[in-house]
Amino acid sequence: MTDVQEARDPELPGRLLAVERDALIPLLRSRPDADFALPTAACPGWSVRDVLAHCSAALMRVVESRFERGVFSPESNDRDIAERAAWPNARVVDELERGMTEAGPVIAEAGGVLDMVALGEWVHAGDVREVLGAPGAYAGAGLPDALTLLVRVTREKEHLPLHADLDDVDEPLRLGAAAAPAGPPARYIGDAPTLVRLYAGRPVSGGGYELAGAREGELNIFG
Repeated sequence: MTDVQEARDPELPGRLLAVERDALIPLLRSRPDADFALPTAACPGWSVRDVLAHCSAALMRVVESRFERGVFSPESNDRDIAERAAWPNARVVDELERGMTEAGPVIAEAGGVLDMVALGEWVHAGDVREVLGAPGAYAGAGLPDALTLLVRVTREKEHLPLHADLDDVDEPLRLGAAAAPAGPPARYIGDAPTLVRLYAGRPVSGGGYELAGAREGELNIFG
């Protein structure tokens, strides 16, 4: 069973960002401007462009060590998006590419406190992929590193304990606090991308998975 007993890999968040960069940026550069205005189901009220502007701004805050009070709050996110409202779409994509390239070493040196930024960026890339109908939403080449990071984040947050038997991963995952306060951990059976959706608070359509001992909303680590 996979948990977080092993030491933190400081290069993992940057590796996750780089893998997603190499898939996402060419996709974005190939799409017409109209696609950037499409609404996102995962982030109500935000277009694809808004999501990308939020992502690029967040990464540049990491790169430039700009963490003023209230950073990453809904109000701060809205300001970041508004500041980029007049930018061409290509400039937003350029900034995102730079952030996904340069944030990794900064996150590595931060000792773990910024690791969740990389996970959030990867999830948002999945939000965009899904809207554009591109493969790899909440999956793709970065999935193994994303799952490792998800396990670590839920453990460090002492989140609800959960045992996950994944259809597409060889070993079960143990997420959340090391020990349940009472009784056995919650249980998930299904595929890895759906597990990511549940932990990210993203819509899950149809069945195809089993969750016992917890409600879907209890798993959300970003809410």
